Order: sequence, then structure tokens, then C-alpha cells
Amino acid sequence: MDWIGDAWQDITTPQPVPSSTAVLLTAAGVLLVLLVPAAWHVARHGLTIVHEAAHAGVAVLVGRRLSGIRVHSDTSGLTVSVGKPRGPGMVATVAAGYTGPALLGVGAAWLLSRGYAVALLWILLVVLVLVLVQIRNWYGLWAVLVTGALLVAVTVWGSATVQSTAAYAMTWFLLLGAPRAVLEMQSERRRGRRRGVPDNSDAGLLGRLTHTPGALWVAILLLVCLAALALGAVWLIGLQIP
Repeated sequence: MDWIGDAWQDITTPQPVPSSTAVLLTAAGVLLVLLVPAAWHVARHGLTIVHEAAHAGVAVLVGRRLSGIRVHSDTSGLTVSVGKPRGPGMVATVAAGYTGPALLGVGAAWLLSRGYAVALLWILLVVLVLVLVQIRNWYGLWAVLVTGALLVAVTVWGSATVQSTAAYAMTWFLLLGAPRAVLEMQSERRRGRRRGVPDNSDAGLLGRLTHTPGALWVAILLLVCLAALALGAVWLIGLQIP
């Protein structure tokens, strides 16, 4: 009970917000990870987990029945839900994947701007636990458990500096990784068209669901992610919105 009380006090007590220079240095480190192919491939699994969690969360919210989540070694993922194959609920479920990390990043940036780094880490742990119970393949189970173990180590045993740095790094990763993932999807769509492969991307599915071009959805998803990045950066760096 004492441990729970201490944890709750850490969660609800604001921590000092680091300087803008420290925040920008963290962003630079995350950007380097995104630009180095080998590092991006490893880190991309974390973005995939959030992507699939967003699909699953919205599916449940719109009344669909969740059947399971898979995360694959090539960093792709799959969330299966049962319900109406068309309509606003299905559109929202599909659209949530690429926008989910960006919107979570915005929420994380808002929390960090108010000093709640530890609270953010615990929220991310809860998300991982909810994903864990829906994982339906061994690689996905391994990916979630490894990610969870690292997050537990930082949250429970990390110093205040380590916790703050990790929280900011994860938030920058969500904000910067979200638009990169959309651009990656568009690149894969182009390669698929050249090979004559059907477009099974989220943008392609959204296009078929709404009878609009898939490229339109790529643009919409990218704009949402970029808007989230801009707003999140303002909160993280500590700029004032007029």
C-alpha cells in the first residue's frame, strides 16, 4: 500500500519542466533515430503498437467487437474487429491508425508542458497492458513485452531526470514519427502501383469506404499529423500561443 501511495503521489505531483534547450536536444536525438534506417526499423515497432492500439480503441468506441491485434517483424500490424463493413464507424476505425500516434503525442505534450512526466509514463503503461491482452501472435507478444519491460524500468526505477528525458523522447517520437509513417505508407503505395499490387493501405481502404481517391486520405492524414506536430512542439518547447 505504501508503494501505491508513493506511486500515486509521483503521478499527481508536477515535476520541473526542463529548459527549451534540453527539450530541443531530445527532439534532435529522436530525429536522428527517425533518419537512421536501422534505428527507425527497431523504433518503428513502438509506433506500430500505438497505431494498432488506436485502431482497436476507436473500434470499441464505435461499437465494433475487437477480435485481436497482431504486430509483425517487418513493423506492420493488423487489428481485426467485427461489425458493419461500411459506415462512419468503420471510417473512424481505419482513420485512427495513422492519426492515433499524433493525437496521443499532442496529449502527451500537453501533460509534459504542465510537468506530469510520470503521469504520462503510467498512461503509456496502461495503453501497453490493454494492447497486451489483445495480442494474437508470438512476435507481437514479444514486441509488447519488451517495450513494456523498458517502460516499467524507466517508470518504476528511473531517476527523475531519466523519467523526464524518456517522457519527452517518447512524445517527440510520436509527434515526429507519425508524419514519417504516413509518408512511408505513400511510398509503399507508389511501389505497389508500379507492381500492380492492390492498395491495401489504410488510405486505400479509406478511399474505397468513402468513394474518394486514396491520395486524398494520404493528404488528410498527413495534415492531421503535421498539425499535431506543430501544436505539440509549441507546448513542449514552452512557446506561448497568442
